[in-house]
Amino acid sequence: MLGRAAPAQVLSYLRLCPDYAPTPLRRLPALAASLGIGGLRIKDEGARLGLGSFKALGGAYAVIRIIAEMAERALGRPIDPAMLMTPEVRRIAAGVTVGCATDGNHGRSVAAGARLIGARAVIFLHRGVSAEREAAIAALGATTVRVEGSYDDSVAHALRVCSENGWPVVSDTSWPGYEATPLRVMQGYTAMLHEVLDAAPAPPSHVFIQAGVGGVAAAIAAHLSDVCGDAMPRIVVVEPDRAACLLESARRGVAGPIPHGEPTLMAMLECYEPSPVAWRILARTAHAFMTVGEEDAAEAMRRLACPVGGDPAIVAGESGGVGLAALLRVADDAEARRLLGLGADADVLLFNTEGATDPGIYRSITGIEPEALPMAARR
Repeated sequence: MLGRAAPAQVLSYLRLCPDYAPTPLRRLPALAASLGIGGLRIKDEGARLGLGSFKALGGAYAVIRIIAEMAERALGRPIDPAMLMTPEVRRIAAGVTVGCATDGNHGRSVAAGARLIGARAVIFLHRGVSAEREAAIAALGATTVRVEGSYDDSVAHALRVCSENGWPVVSDTSWPGYEATPLRVMQGYTAMLHEVLDAAPAPPSHVFIQAGVGGVAAAIAAHLSDVCGDAMPRIVVVEPDRAACLLESARRGVAGPIPHGEPTLMAMLECYEPSPVAWRILARTAHAFMTVGEEDAAEAMRRLACPVGGDPAIVAGESGGVGLAALLRVADDAEARRLLGLGADADVLLFNTEGATDPGIYRSITGIEPEALPMAARR
């Protein structure tokens, strides 16, 4: 589901979205030179499908596939993407409610997918999701429900309510007996990497990719493993130091939960238990796991907003610049550079996984209104 054939399948459905377009792959040669590496590219997901995050690819795609499969069972025949907007499929979708828990961006994508296909969505939000992110989800027509506790608490609550009501759960994390939909979400992310490989002259040598439960990191690692084979880039998985469930799983040699810690600025990555299906992939394909701190993330946002040497400005949210935060840490550590082979010929790929999805937080960290940056940084 995550190999070289996956993006074509994803794009056949996502092209139903009127706002679909490839996002920019930005080169930052001045920053690369200052870090002593050969090249640096950032896939900028800040304007993905008008939702401001790479998550737009996963949740919306999974919702569309769920409705397509329900329509096939109800109508007794195959349903191709072009048929999803027909009145008979829309009538089926109108009777469906999907639900999910979210840190913000995944729920927004699920809500958008439900609206596109004509279904309803109920999105469960934990205490750390800002009011601005909740408003963005509600603006897409979804019902929002607040849950006391952490992201993991909201996942458990969403599962219970959805089970009681017979609603399909569209989660981006997996658990025993529930893997098909999270894999669909992850499959959606392969479209992003397909765009990278289509636009770049060659695959990168290193990828620094942020992780919460591990879904996007696993999707990227699995796809690159299939496409690149023995020439696969080195994959560095990056987490907040306050919520490093994948790093701790790597230390233990087995996936498992970690204690809940102090909330992190990197709220989209604040997860305390890996997705088992993502972990199975990362345990075999990731080359390194590392963490960054609160100020590391904030500094990366500022570096991207105020570049030097003619590099383009990039609007990155609190979790969006985490890959750069990790690269900056490694570049300043001779032993880490040696272990990762990060030399003068390295060609590094990063992902700005979200734009200023909470403009107030962005303003407080960078001192800049996102709209004040050049238009190119917001496309």
